[in-house]
Amino acid sequence: MEAKSENETLLLELNNIKNINDSFAGQIASITDKVTGFAKLKETDQEFLQKYSKVFFLNEHYVPKELSSIDTKYTYQNKEELFETKALPFLLKLIDSARQNKIPLEIISAYRSFETQSYLKDIYTTTYGSGANKFSADQGYSEHQLGTAVDFTTPKIANTFSGFSKTETFKWLTENSYKYGFILSYPKNNTYYQFEPWHWRFVGVVLANYLHENQKYFYDLDQREINKYLINFFDGL
Repeated sequence: MEAKSENETLLLELNNIKNINDSFAGQIASITDKVTGFAKLKETDQEFLQKYSKVFFLNEHYVPKELSSIDTKYTYQNKEELFETKALPFLLKLIDSARQNKIPLEIISAYRSFETQSYLKDIYTTTYGSGANKFSADQGYSEHQLGTAVDFTTPKIANTFSGFSKTETFKWLTENSYKYGFILSYPKNNTYYQFEPWHWRFVGVVLANYLHENQKYFYDLDQREINKYLINFFDGL
């Protein structure tokens, strides 16, 4: 009886020790997750999910930390274009998937520096006057400066963009782009610029899926709600 009692006491002590260890393991795992999360946030440019387009301003000194050349087999007339390095695989996967489904898709414009924006705006203003404000952002307010926005076209549409919204390419993008983290920045009836079916922005797979599933528009979300998705910006490939 005495030996049995001692064994029961030992078992209780072992269980207590195990519970304490499990508790510590849980706390350590929680701390590890938080540290990992902080590291991801620190490495992710805080500008990537800001609402530009007449809302926030990027100054002339802003350049994405990492830009990579896009293989010219993906660009219109094999033009040299740049895109944010870590987001680039998502973009290429999107185009590869489209082409595998016999959907023609090419990049006609990607990263634009502050200086390039200023140059283009001057040309558009000279040509269209104040009407340029309906489709062209002032320098510092363009999503293109982030290095995570692209304008798409097809060999047939070329550089006119005319009729792009009526193409199978636009239909495919509308139905599938969110899977690769891309959203349509300026849909019909938006309050920023005219409808631009060719202009798409990378916001991360997690946020893009949320917007698609809930039929929401990026610029209609509160910035604090959008910021919650920054930690997942490069997840999902």
